[in-house]
Amino acid sequence: MTIKENPFHPDLRVLQRAYDTHGMAWTAPRHEAESAEYAASSFAVEGMQVRFRVAKITPTKVGQFVTLWKRIGSGPIQPFDETDPVDLFVVSTREGDQFGQFVFPKAVLATRDIVARAGQGGKRAIRVYPPWVLTASKQAQATQRWQLQYFLPDGADAAAVRKLYGPL
Repeated sequence: MTIKENPFHPDLRVLQRAYDTHGMAWTAPRHEAESAEYAASSFAVEGMQVRFRVAKITPTKVGQFVTLWKRIGSGPIQPFDETDPVDLFVVSTREGDQFGQFVFPKAVLATRDIVARAGQGGKRAIRVYPPWVLTASKQAQATQRWQLQYFLPDGADAAAVRKLYGPL
């Protein structure tokens, strides 16, 4: 597929180049029209099902905002559930020349009550705090600490990439 034929967000193309660089197999992304504002796409990498989003800077709070929801048929939006066929949630984040991606395993988001368990709990959106963000509140600092365990900076080496994309 040529760049002209590839309508996907530039951050997704960067991610695909990283997969190629590290010899990782991936499938062509499928757009998720309802969350197009966050470049929502789904694809597989190394046999794992991925939901991709691009986080957005908001004017009044530090960190970046991203939606993580689904809709079944014409019903209301709802959080993803631990039973959904998703393995990883990849959230791209950038500010100026800073760039990277969070690679969150579904199980981690379930233990953090971001992904629902048996239809209970979960969130439709979260705030992410990449390493260049200075957080002031204790809650944001605690969130940033656990999130950074799943952060890949642009140009991460193969060991870091494999650690986050390795067997779940």
